[in-house]
Amino acid sequence: MNVDITNDSRILIVKISGDIDHHTSEDIRMKAEKELSKLNCRDMIFDFTDVSFMDSSGIGMIIGRYKSLDKLGGKVAVSNINKSVFRIFEMSGLHKIIATFDTVEAAIKSLNVEI
Repeated sequence: MNVDITNDSRILIVKISGDIDHHTSEDIRMKAEKELSKLNCRDMIFDFTDVSFMDSSGIGMIIGRYKSLDKLGGKVAVSNINKSVFRIFEMSGLHKIIATFDTVEAAIKSLNVEI
């Protein structure tokens, strides 16, 4: 698993490569939280281009980021999600509170419109 974090203005972009499971979700959470506080970003996009599997700990990690940013008036979005991972989003109801986009650029555009 690899996590690459960049920012676009006030939006933190977390590109994840590999599986998101109980072995990796805590590492992703810690890295994202560290960069959020360091860069003072309000919104976050998870780029799932290279994610093929996510379990319930990944759902918990994403919900945790959603709750943290929601308290600050921020948003969380997910881009480039494949069908099998999106199925997890649907079964968990995550798709009802976290917007999904085909590309990072579409997510950035949507978040920038909502400012």
